[in-house]
Amino acid sequence: MSAETLTIDVSGRMLTLSAWRAAFDPVLKSLFVADVHLGKDAVFRARGVPVPVGSTLETLGRLDNLIAEHRPESIFFLGDLLHARESHAEEMLTALRDWRLRHSGVRLVLVEGNHDKHAGALADEFGVETVSEPYRLGPWALCHHAQTVEGAYVLAGHEHPVIRLATGFDRVRLPCFRFGARVGMLPAFGAFTGGFEVRADAADDEVYAVAGERVVRVRNR
Repeated sequence: MSAETLTIDVSGRMLTLSAWRAAFDPVLKSLFVADVHLGKDAVFRARGVPVPVGSTLETLGRLDNLIAEHRPESIFFLGDLLHARESHAEEMLTALRDWRLRHSGVRLVLVEGNHDKHAGALADEFGVETVSEPYRLGPWALCHHAQTVEGAYVLAGHEHPVIRLATGFDRVRLPCFRFGARVGMLPAFGAFTGGFEVRADAADDEVYAVAGERVVRVRNR
């Protein structure tokens, strides 16, 4: 299964945006993914909310597709890989363990987010390196929270940006990438996540909406 990509210029560096809600640097062979929130469905069920099973497998399946398409050497998670302590449910760990075995040669790096601190670290068997923000990688400063970093362009998550599009009486909210002069924000990758609507404060930013299998520019600087 494939999804459309769109390669854009971000502060003089090419970055490929995927409709799978991730970004890829072809020079560094690195994939950037924000706000995966693995095990969020297990957290809700543990707290008495009867949500469906399966979001973890759907999320890991999209990671499979991204790896098959881009062949990254490294995946950098921009915070919130796990949702909460209850994410360590056996069903989630088993799915993640199987996924990791399929991709044992890919380096995994987690830029620690606020949810990760509460969830607790994964066991060493999963091979996930944990680093603090900002983490410098080539021209990028990888963060969970949007911030400015001297001498680098920030790629961040946390806000789960979405944009509202309208035509007549119809309205739709779509996940989106948002790029300002010094900070870019990726959409939430997880299958079971909400979103924070991009409003007037993004008037000067470039915004790219994820519409099904397409990435569409909807606002220009």
